[in-house]
Amino acid sequence: MTLRTLLAASLLSAAIAPAFAADPAPFTGNITLASDYKFRGFTQTRYQPALQGGFDYASKSGFYVGNWNSNVEQSLYNGASLEMDVYGGYKGTAGAVSYDVGAIYYAYPGSTGTKIDNKEVYLGIGAGPVTAKLFYSIDDYFSTQALFKAANPGKLGGSTKGTTYLDLAATHDLGDGWGVNAHVGVLSLKNGVANGLIGNSVTDYKVGLTKDISGWVLGLSYLTTSKKNYFTTGAISNVTKTAGDARTLVSLAKTF
Repeated sequence: MTLRTLLAASLLSAAIAPAFAADPAPFTGNITLASDYKFRGFTQTRYQPALQGGFDYASKSGFYVGNWNSNVEQSLYNGASLEMDVYGGYKGTAGAVSYDVGAIYYAYPGSTGTKIDNKEVYLGIGAGPVTAKLFYSIDDYFSTQALFKAANPGKLGGSTKGTTYLDLAATHDLGDGWGVNAHVGVLSLKNGVANGLIGNSVTDYKVGLTKDISGWVLGLSYLTTSKKNYFTTGAISNVTKTAGDARTLVSLAKTF
């Protein structure tokens, strides 16, 4: 499920602009090696390393489409070892405010039994270094209800359609290739308790430091959650270690 926020928040140092700057390339790619993959505060790789990458196409008009991929823990996704995200939308500005509207589909090919996926639409706005993006699930949120029903025959759980995730983020350029970033995310999971979870909401937090080294962005972040065991990874059986534990994450990323 995005440590995409690290790459998105990391700004490459600006070169001196020529008199007539060329238009940015419509196609870009990205690759990241991270010590863990945390999505909305919870590990997706059992605290093991992740190799991630994707491609994007952005037109001059503001429309864009893209694909992003990461390895994930098989026991968490019914045997699937890969997450594949496909998204598209439109970005623009209105005065000093930027906006981003679109949709994203999270797929886990190779999962057996209950199919796990997620479909969301989103709306983001930004002003200067601060952004806010709201995601709205238009289907069963990562198959939460379906998984609950499969594990509890005879029980219906409750619809998770309408689950929201609010992502608040800020970045600051310190100069000389250095940058800092912070993030707070609030997941409001519809019928979370009815589907066997310990609450209907959870908050995740992140603070980070980045350094641009010849186009490669080295990141160091600290992440934690308000409910450490809100979501669990099947492979983590030690009661002292849960999927939302506070952790320091190291990453190396490049956009080309």
